[in-house]
Amino acid sequence: MTGNAYELWTPAHRADPRPVYARMQQEARVVRLVEPFQQMPFWLVSRYQDVVPLLRDDRLTKDPYKLSEQARAQFLRYTHDGLSRHMLFSDPPDHTRLRTLVSQAFTPRRGEALRSRVITLATELLEAAIARGSVDFIDAFAFPLPVIVITELLGLPPEDRGPFRAWTHAMLVPPADGNPEPVMAASRSFLRYFTTLLERRRAEPGDDLVSAMLAVEAQGDRLRPEELISMLLLLLVAGHETTVNLLGSGLLALLQHPEQRERLQADRKLVDSAVEEMLRYCSPVEMSTARFTVAPTEVCGQVIPAEEMVIAGLMSANHDPEVFADPKRFDVGRTPNKHVAFGLGIHFCLGAPLARLEAKVAFELLLERAPGVRLAVAPEQLEWRKTSLIRGVEQLPVSFN
Repeated sequence: MTGNAYELWTPAHRADPRPVYARMQQEARVVRLVEPFQQMPFWLVSRYQDVVPLLRDDRLTKDPYKLSEQARAQFLRYTHDGLSRHMLFSDPPDHTRLRTLVSQAFTPRRGEALRSRVITLATELLEAAIARGSVDFIDAFAFPLPVIVITELLGLPPEDRGPFRAWTHAMLVPPADGNPEPVMAASRSFLRYFTTLLERRRAEPGDDLVSAMLAVEAQGDRLRPEELISMLLLLLVAGHETTVNLLGSGLLALLQHPEQRERLQADRKLVDSAVEEMLRYCSPVEMSTARFTVAPTEVCGQVIPAEEMVIAGLMSANHDPEVFADPKRFDVGRTPNKHVAFGLGIHFCLGAPLARLEAKVAFELLLERAPGVRLAVAPEQLEWRKTSLIRGVEQLPVSFN
């Protein structure tokens, strides 16, 4: 079924796309849409019972390099070739090899040391925000917390963090005029940055993930240069983007549901389930990354031609009334809560534990030190990010007074 009637990219629908998803679920199991920024056609699966098997469907490929040159050029025209050889664009055995190498870099010792560092950073950022009285929560807390954590894990110097936000934003939201140059310029900047960084780390290894990945490589599990750089980009971008939107949208959900905020304030043991409900209700990753048909393939009763893109609607699935009772309700104690916010299967988000840790620490601190935080503008004044890949507000003005 074509999806001309399902508009997801106007400001009104970016503010709340859930009514459109609800209509999709009732009318069709799979819908063909066209993403307006790149004029990219894709098939969207919206029901939970269909999204779950799709995320595990090995008939579809994640690797655009298995497609014809013409199809690959279409799908990757906004992607620099040197940055597209990571886990999300690969199938086994390459995916297994790449994920194993990265997993080996996340040692237990690093994990044990991480929680105390996240607490220290979150405390410093929140105290600074409270001292200012009124801040943009995204700029003052939700962005710097995960970006500092992931850049420290990677061993990137603090003075290098400045451009990352602009480069990431450009790559995630291609320009509406169809001009690829801003996207490609950001890609080239990342490529130059990581090429230089790897040269430095090979000469002077440190106690960081980049050095650990190079050490694993030195043991014989070699990565091609473009694979290593692509993986570093993926770790940097995925290592903070999901958490930025989880923190911002999660706080907004609490502010817009005062009864749930009071419930959480009264029972701090609900923080874990509250974070899971934020992941479901807010769905910081709105749609999965792409899968491709290699040959004509039946998906949800629809035969999709070869070399077309298929995407799982994660937010839609997380609001499916067949699975979640009263899905419009934000419930910090919801259980069970089998959301798909981090995906499923072999491509389940490697950074999910880190995102959960950062969110739990952040909201525990907010409940303790900023119980009176409030939204400083009317909700309808908030601007939502234009891309449908991720979901979050551009700014979140709050007051601590």
